[in-house]
Amino acid sequence: MKSSIRFYNDREVRAVWDEEHSKWWFSVVDIVAAITESPNPRKYWSVLKTRLRKAGNELTTKCCQLKMTAADSKKYATDCFSQDDINELVKLIPSKKTSDFLDWFTYSDNTIDGKSRKKAYEFMESHLVANKDIGTTKGLQQIHAYLFGGLYDFAGQIRTKTISKGGFTFCLAQYLPQALQTIDEMPETTFDEIVDKYVEMNVAHPFMEGNGRSTRIWLDLILKKRLKRCVDWSKINKNDYLRAMEQSATDSEVIRQLLAGALTDQIDDRELFMKGIDYSYYYEQ
Repeated sequence: MKSSIRFYNDREVRAVWDEEHSKWWFSVVDIVAAITESPNPRKYWSVLKTRLRKAGNELTTKCCQLKMTAADSKKYATDCFSQDDINELVKLIPSKKTSDFLDWFTYSDNTIDGKSRKKAYEFMESHLVANKDIGTTKGLQQIHAYLFGGLYDFAGQIRTKTISKGGFTFCLAQYLPQALQTIDEMPETTFDEIVDKYVEMNVAHPFMEGNGRSTRIWLDLILKKRLKRCVDWSKINKNDYLRAMEQSATDSEVIRQLLAGALTDQIDDRELFMKGIDYSYYYEQ
């Protein structure tokens, strides 16, 4: 089964896809933890489940157990509800966050990021980027066009305007074509060379939006091609990553260490890829 991790206020909400019934199942304990901030969400849910059964509430009969990956990387049977049943459950939990959570839970998949993420899940099977284009600007454009086609009118197109973020100005538009040509010619035979190339592409920031999400996939393709490795993004803390990328324009050592510590040889693991997409999109929230 496909797995996914959503993030509500920096808290993980795990989910698995039911192919037979075409719907997601969500971890009840994760949702309890997100909206109650209980020190023991598992016990909270156990007590609530008992109360609902005694009250004759039929919601508990719709609960099923599915194996989900826990923090120790092992899979455990986990109580889950479908999306419709989660909506009903949350309303039964006294919390000031109920309304906000339901807004997030109901509409997150209908945003640009949500729709783009669905496309990103399918990217692994697309074989869109030809082997010869991996590590090139052309390959990155193909990734961006795939993720954001139909969502942004500039999907896959190199920007013609200068952009900045957080006081940092990315490559000036008039110099961008030459900068991208230089990046295309950079070597990528070692881990250090690949990270240098990734950092330079981030500084170039060739698109108006969606650079980080596209370039992280681009990086993984290079690592797979050259080193038979990829990044387990779930091992890299969001704030650590963002700080390291901000610093990388002048000193790439921190991002180099973060990436090196998260390398894995599980390059064909679909669950790892999907989890990586979830974290990649989470970095942008």
